Amino acid sequence: MAAQSRSGGTVAHQLIEEHLLEGDMVPGEEIGLRIDQTLTQDATGTLVMQELEALGLDRVHTEVSVQYVDHNLLQADERNAEDHVFLRSGARRYGVWYSKPGNGVSHPTHMQRFGLPGSSLAGSDSHTCAAGSLGMLAIGVGGLEVALAMAGRPLYLRMPEIWGIRLTGALPDWVSAKDVILELLRRHGVKGGVGRILEYHGPGLASLTAMDRHVIANMGAELGATTTVFPADDAVRAFLRTEGREDAFVAVTAEPDARYDLAEEIDLSVLRPLIARPTSPGNVVPVREVAGEPIGQAVIGSSANPGLRDFAIAAAMVRGRQTAPGVSFDVNPTSREILQDLTRAGATFDLLAAGARLHQAGCLGCIGMGQAPAAGRNSLRTFPRNFRGRSGTEDDAVWLCSPETATASALTGTITDPRDWAADRGVAYPALDLRERATVNAAMLEPPLPPAEASRVRLERGPNISALPDFDPLPDALDVPVLLKAGDHVSTDEISPAGARALPYRSNIPKLAEFTLTRLDPDYPWRAAEMREHGGHVIVAGENWGQGSSREHAAITLRHLGLRAVIALSYARIHWQNLANFGVLALEFTDPDDYRRVEPGDRLRLDGLHDVLAPGAPPEPTAHNITRDQTYRLRHRLSDRQREAVLAGGTIPALARVTQ
Repeated sequence: MAAQSRSGGTVAHQLIEEHLLEGDMVPGEEIGLRIDQTLTQDATGTLVMQELEALGLDRVHTEVSVQYVDHNLLQADERNAEDHVFLRSGARRYGVWYSKPGNGVSHPTHMQRFGLPGSSLAGSDSHTCAAGSLGMLAIGVGGLEVALAMAGRPLYLRMPEIWGIRLTGALPDWVSAKDVILELLRRHGVKGGVGRILEYHGPGLASLTAMDRHVIANMGAELGATTTVFPADDAVRAFLRTEGREDAFVAVTAEPDARYDLAEEIDLSVLRPLIARPTSPGNVVPVREVAGEPIGQAVIGSSANPGLRDFAIAAAMVRGRQTAPGVSFDVNPTSREILQDLTRAGATFDLLAAGARLHQAGCLGCIGMGQAPAAGRNSLRTFPRNFRGRSGTEDDAVWLCSPETATASALTGTITDPRDWAADRGVAYPALDLRERATVNAAMLEPPLPPAEASRVRLERGPNISALPDFDPLPDALDVPVLLKAGDHVSTDEISPAGARALPYRSNIPKLAEFTLTRLDPDYPWRAAEMREHGGHVIVAGENWGQGSSREHAAITLRHLGLRAVIALSYARIHWQNLANFGVLALEFTDPDDYRRVEPGDRLRLDGLHDVLAPGAPPEPTAHNITRDQTYRLRHRLSDRQREAVLAGGTIPALARVTQ
């Protein structure tokens, strides 16, 4: 179908229209976008390299593709090191940049070295949306979606509504960008952005740097938003100038009469320090409401607060002081460049002298790879997520907050509003001396090999790297048990855990499958494996099934264990697409009461699935509960393209059918 325009003059509309290859810009309709850049990281990239191999790709078709090693840096044995070797060989084989371990977290590092206003970026990390801070159309998706984009195919998604958020005023002292996005989460929760692009505009933008905007854009993912966009304006030009890349700047701004599908306003001047209580980014309260709670840990860094000022403000606050007894104050520099700049400014010395524990540049504790807190002890983090167990400790108590709140609390030993900490001690808000020119270090980035040399490279597989599993087509009828009934907001961390026990098996699907859903049901993998040879099983779930990370492992391991369908009240965007990519049928109850009627162990029968999934057929199957003699009306939201993938057993076998 020829692409048609429906530009509303917003930055988001302009970016989508510039990259539109298929479909109409009508909210809810499927569109196909041209992708200029891709981003993969090590926790998801090993599968992407295997998918490129399965697709028969010779060399990437994008303008820039970068493989980062930033998540799984703890080399407790040979498995992580083997994955890093495999990733480097894949980058060399397919014409991809390779960012070495310790170079930095993908999102800020990509902004520093590769981000381009006006370009599109697809990343196999849900926080890829952070690059919207540069005026990019940056979307987090599953690994297979990125592999297809690298192969030159369109990126498909539902056209979102554009949610215009007008900013006025300026942030007061001791309130920073993290409090802006926490305010939106306080107002709207973790489903508030589903089916939407958040676009920030208004006079308040003038007071926010590009890295401030990164903080806000990054955690748009926690609202469930498709992505976040900011204009490419003077703040973006200043950032690129600092990075020695001012020639990459192009202005991307909304038209004066831009039309938003939804509108909201935030007066920055009246915001206060906020904090997300355990165990959801949407559980936000004012810091003063929970002040006095004892803490055992405070961590600054991660992709959600990656800027130089986020570390510099902490260093200024602790200068000449010592963190409270019994508190571990952890510092995760987000890039080698930022660590070098902190060191040149003397801030690293101030942090270390105050008792900080300095870690290598990477995600680390954000995905449960080290820095796990003591069970039941409060851990304050500048991270984007606090789902139960994500820290690496099952009985954790993780709170999300700004660097100012985390640092004030580390100094007092209890949750503390930084305004109160400063007032009690007569401390003025520090004037930060930030470098006008970053210490650019490109030596940790290996450029793509020339095509002739790349074609001679062979992928280097260690014994922990399994082949991609082959999945059979969907049968016309299912007669299967409900092996698990889950509640609302189950995250991909609960489906396929990260952390130091499971994450080293990210390239070994059969082994990783042994951890699937064990936080909800410790026996699930073994019960599922037993049913796999008898037609498989279904899962019933509540609202927002699969929120959080983009990791497609949460779909692949379920399918490996015999899952044929999920019947939920609603889904998170990325996981919903990942299910289709690996042949799992995602269905929804039309009547919420039917969800409440189903119990674990009930046997469901679904007939005529091939007709239901035929192109253009009404998306209205039914399920008969044999155990209770009840019939449930269902629906699906799959496009004809997705229907074909589910019927074939996944996107790769569906593409193989087309090329045969």
